[in-house]
Amino acid sequence: MTPQISDVLVPETFRFGYGDTTLGTILVAESAHGVVALFIGDVRAKLRGDLEDAFPNIELVLDQEGLAQTIAKARALVDAPHCGTDLALDMRGSPMEMAIWDALRTIPSGETRPYGAIARDLPIMATAQDVGAACAANRIAIAVPCHRVVKSDGSISGYRWGVQRKRRLINMEGVA
Repeated sequence: MTPQISDVLVPETFRFGYGDTTLGTILVAESAHGVVALFIGDVRAKLRGDLEDAFPNIELVLDQEGLAQTIAKARALVDAPHCGTDLALDMRGSPMEMAIWDALRTIPSGETRPYGAIARDLPIMATAQDVGAACAANRIAIAVPCHRVVKSDGSISGYRWGVQRKRRLINMEGVA
């Protein structure tokens, strides 16, 4: 049987672009449904490589001009996380990750929550380690606020984009 054109899988396409913020360079990637990635770093090539690693079967198209408004909103969020954002998000993860990310999005700016407390409050069974793993897997910095998650004693632990950035974000939001 000869394959038909409709049988060929066309890879999904993400448009992406870069911006500069007070916390470093950001890479913003967008699907047809919203932002799928907001990465923070120092080197554009590394950020692009991280995007390729996170979404290996996606076609990536640099579209700096077409994403100008989305990048501007992402820059504003990074530079003033306490102001929130109206960015449309396309969060992609397992059911547990999605539940954890949804819970993180309910933590008000200026507040933090321990990993274990988030796990206990979820509608599904989860551990503090599950919360930590979901934070590490989060691809949408700040809009999914993993930086608001702390150890049970209130101290700061790991952050995908660096503990220094996590500390700065918490301070920018006015957490004591």
